[in-house]
Amino acid sequence: MSKTLQTGALGEEAAMEWLRNNGFLIVERNWRNPPHEIDLIAQSHDGGYHFVEVKTRQCGALTSPHEAITRKKISNLTKAANVYIESRAIDAEAWIDFIAVEVADDGSMTTEYIPDVANLHW
Repeated sequence: MSKTLQTGALGEEAAMEWLRNNGFLIVERNWRNPPHEIDLIAQSHDGGYHFVEVKTRQCGALTSPHEAITRKKISNLTKAANVYIESRAIDAEAWIDFIAVEVADDGSMTTEYIPDVANLHW
């Protein structure tokens, strides 16, 4: 496995741990229905669905994980979430969330959760 894939897998594990520790139930990981894909799908205690994009970077990388969240990415995630919701006949509130993970040289990680990125002001 390449270093990039390893870093991404570590980031997804850290994101899942953060979600679980904050009361979310992980419903799916790496859901795919080409051309759509969603890193994590979680359910909150109130039954709402959270479609979570995870971006992981090494500390000091040329770009931060936050720079990967663009209007186009959010649009694609929204389309993917709609496909998921329709395919399972889900009748619940849903959000597009983002988790940024940065990995330090010593292997420690910082995790930042940004809820409802589709409604952020650009």
